[in-house]
Amino acid sequence: MATVELTEDNFEVTINQNDIVLVDFWADWCAPCHQFAPVFEKSSLDNPDVVHAKLDTESEQRITAAAQITAIPTLLAFREGLLVFSQAGALPPTALAEVVENVRGLDMDEVRKGLDSDGDSSKDDR
Repeated sequence: MATVELTEDNFEVTINQNDIVLVDFWADWCAPCHQFAPVFEKSSLDNPDVVHAKLDTESEQRITAAAQITAIPTLLAFREGLLVFSQAGALPPTALAEVVENVRGLDMDEVRKGLDSDGDSSKDDR
């Protein structure tokens, strides 16, 4: 599956109506973003069960601010609508593959239990 472009119109529905969603926050002027783009695109082809989405931080500033993105590229991973991973910086292919596998392998009942106990949905599960 090719990458999907996220906007204010489809961000929430994409996150909430798909099991796993990876979001690449990027900008056209960002050299590391351009270096990460082919890695992210290849991952989308290698993992058709995972939605790979790109969000242009310049055109979608409200979402960028709401997500508290302060550096790009930044990768967010959502599972069943919950944020389960966040990391700034361009990941090499092996690290991105590891993120995908770790997110796939999450026990979401345990993640939800953790949320109930501490209220933090931004777990870094790498």
